[in-house]
Amino acid sequence: MREALRGMTTRGRSFLAAAGAAGVSAVILGEKDLLRVAILLAALPLLAAAYVGRSRYKLACTRSLEPGRAPVGSSARVVLRLQNLSRLPTGTLLMEDRLPYALGSRPRVVLERLGAHMASSVAYTVRADVRGRYPVGPLVIRLTDPFGLCELTRSFPSVDRLTVIPEVTPLPAVRLAGEYAGTGDSRARSVAVHGEDDAATREYRRGDDLRRVHWRSTARTGELMVRREEQPWESRATVVLDTRLYAHRGDGPTASFEWAVSAAASIAVHLRQSGYKLRLVTGTGIDLDAIEAGGEGAVLDTLADVKLTQNGDLSVLVDMVRRRSDGGLVIGLFGALTVAEAEILTGLRGNGATCIGFAVDSSTWVSMTPTDRQESDRQHAAASLALVRSGWRSVPVKHGDSLATLWPAAGRGSQGFAVRAPMAETVAGM
Repeated sequence: MREALRGMTTRGRSFLAAAGAAGVSAVILGEKDLLRVAILLAALPLLAAAYVGRSRYKLACTRSLEPGRAPVGSSARVVLRLQNLSRLPTGTLLMEDRLPYALGSRPRVVLERLGAHMASSVAYTVRADVRGRYPVGPLVIRLTDPFGLCELTRSFPSVDRLTVIPEVTPLPAVRLAGEYAGTGDSRARSVAVHGEDDAATREYRRGDDLRRVHWRSTARTGELMVRREEQPWESRATVVLDTRLYAHRGDGPTASFEWAVSAAASIAVHLRQSGYKLRLVTGTGIDLDAIEAGGEGAVLDTLADVKLTQNGDLSVLVDMVRRRSDGGLVIGLFGALTVAEAEILTGLRGNGATCIGFAVDSSTWVSMTPTDRQESDRQHAAASLALVRSGWRSVPVKHGDSLATLWPAAGRGSQGFAVRAPMAETVAGM
C-alpha cells in the first residue's frame, strides 16, 4: 500500500489537496455537505491506490527484432508480445519500450484490458542512421486505475540488441590478379589449369601409404611413385582498414571514415560471396578471420562497432598484417597519407602479396580555400605516387565517389597503374 501511495499521480494528489481544502472549509463554515464532498474527494485516490496496490498480475513479455541486423538508413520492426499469466484480468496498462536516442522516440502503447491467460502483440519500427549496437528495452509497464489517480511501474529485465551494420554496396565482378594462394608440396600449379584431383607425384618413401601409389607414373618411370600430399589452392584476401583519427575528415554518417567502413564491408561481402577466405585487420587491434560459411556476418558485426583511434600508427598496422601474412590479396582502405606513411606500407608487399590501396583524400570532405585545396591536392598526389612506387595499386578516392564505380580499377594490371604514376608525378611537381 505504501508503494501505491508513493505512486500517486498529479491528479490523485490534486484530489487529496482538494479534499483537505474542502475539509478545512467545511469545519470553518460548518457545512456538512462540503464535508461529505471532502470525504469523497479523499476516498477516490485512496481507493484507487488500494486497487492498484493489491493487483497481483503475472505478466510475461517477449520481444523479437525483424531483422536483428539492419543496414544504416533502413528500418527494423520490433514486435512485443505481452501475456497475462494470472486468472485475473488486468486494468489499464501503459507500455513503454526504452530506446536510445539514435533509434528515435520511445514508443508508448495503452492496453485497456488484458483478460485472464490472454496475450496481445504490439509492433513498432525503429530507424538508425548511424552504425553501432543499440540496446532495445527494457519494457516498462505502468499499472493505473481507470481514473488515472494512481500509477505503479513494473520493468522487465530483458534487453535485446539491434546491430546497425554499414551500408553494403553491390560490386561488379572483376578479375583480381594475385588472388590465389595455397600450401602443399607443389605450389606452382593453378586451379584454373589443373583440377584438385590431378595430384602431382613423387618417389616412394618408406612409410608412405600404399594406397597413394600412382600406378601409371610407376609404369612410366620404372620406380614406385606416390601422389603428393598437397592442399588445393584457394583464394585469400586481407582487408585492412585505417582507423587513424587525424587521417579522416567530416562528421557523422557522411564522414570520410564512414565511407571507408562501408567500402570495407562491401569489399568483404563481395569477396566472401566470390569464395575468398577473408581476413579483416583494423587499426584498433581487430584481427578477424572469416573463413567459415556466413563469415561475412561476423565481419559486418565487427565493422558495426569499429571506431577511430586517437594514436593510430601505420607501422603497427603493418606489423599486425605481416604477423600472419600468407600471400594472396591485400586490399587497404587508407585515409590521408604522407609520403613517409606511404613508404611504410611497402612492408605489406612480402610473400608475393598483391596490394591494392584505396587512397581516400579526406580533405575533399571539408571546405577549403583555393590555395589550401591546391596544396592538399599536391600532397595527396605525392602520397599516391609514393604508394605506386612502393608496389601498390593506388585507387584515388574523393568525396562523392562510388565504390561500385571505382572497383573495376582494382582489377587492372600493373600497366594501367603505371600510366597513372607519371600523371601523379606531374601533379606533384605543380
